[in-house]
Amino acid sequence: MFSKSYLIKRTVSTVRLLFLTGAYAMSAVSFAQQSDVESPEQLASESAEAAPSPEQYVEPQNTSTAVLSPEQWLTRLAEANRTGNFEVSYVVTRPGQEVIPYLWRHAILEDGTEVEQLNLQNGPGQEMIRLNNVVSVFEPDVQPYSIYATAIAGPVPSDLLYDPLALTDGYQFITVGRTRVSGRAAQQIRIVSRDNNRYNYQLWLDEQTGMLLKLNMVDLQGTLLEQVQVTGVNLTEAPPTYFNKINPNALPTAVAMTPQSRRHEWDVSFLPLGMQEVKRETRRLALTGQVVEYKLFSDGLVDVSVYVQPAQDSLDSDVLLRNSTNTFLSLTNGQVQITVIGKIPPATANEIAHSLSASGAKG
Repeated sequence: MFSKSYLIKRTVSTVRLLFLTGAYAMSAVSFAQQSDVESPEQLASESAEAAPSPEQYVEPQNTSTAVLSPEQWLTRLAEANRTGNFEVSYVVTRPGQEVIPYLWRHAILEDGTEVEQLNLQNGPGQEMIRLNNVVSVFEPDVQPYSIYATAIAGPVPSDLLYDPLALTDGYQFITVGRTRVSGRAAQQIRIVSRDNNRYNYQLWLDEQTGMLLKLNMVDLQGTLLEQVQVTGVNLTEAPPTYFNKINPNALPTAVAMTPQSRRHEWDVSFLPLGMQEVKRETRRLALTGQVVEYKLFSDGLVDVSVYVQPAQDSLDSDVLLRNSTNTFLSLTNGQVQITVIGKIPPATANEIAHSLSASGAKG
């Protein structure tokens, strides 16, 4: 029989290994953090400097889109993604890691059903299929299942694809200028954290269709952390023929995700602007029997998970790990151990963890 302390350390080691091998990358840098939020004047100046020169352009300016605001561009993006029939190939790259290719399909069927498919192209494969508000998931060594959701959770945040204006509480959108991506005229837009507590983004939209061509995530110093690069787009009048193969009756029955959980007697008093709680659960770890309380926070672009458990089950020392875009922070504060996981700077994770207090208490 293994002792409880041995099992706890074994569980922690497993979590560390999973994190370092990228297990959290499908869920869910610099240690320095800028102290001042950039003013609109500074942002406008930077945008002007970053705009490409006229000699880079090969195609004439489209007068119908020449004066669009960044919000109007993002509205075009959402409309194209919600109403279009298309197949899009793209790759996700992170410095020092293998390129990950995806195939994304979307269509509106004759009966009005909205369908979507995302397929991981490497390895044994992972596929997600959405029919209206039901997403079915197929992956190796896991029984297929379906959940209720209005979008597929992939490398590109669904709010950015389908409801980008919902991000305005936490981010500012700035038009940079016109350039070319994959041989197509494109508009570049900066997505800037309003409080410098998250990473920033650079977005390129196809000038003709409004669709996504490239998305960069950069840290607060402008270093590239992750890139989504579209490699092929096929827009069609009719839905892609792939959707003819789907038999809705053969898909798993959707399960409502309504876990029973006890009341959590803690809150975090610090969160980045626009971030709010979207989920909470109480889980019991299989190896140790430990009860772990969990809350998920999101601003639409970034998800942050916070786990709380009794301090007597905690690690011997605090842990801070970074795997590509993800931060893993675990520390003991009083009688509880707090773990924060998400695509945020380590300084932000640290501030979230230290802001935890008993419900109703002022931090």
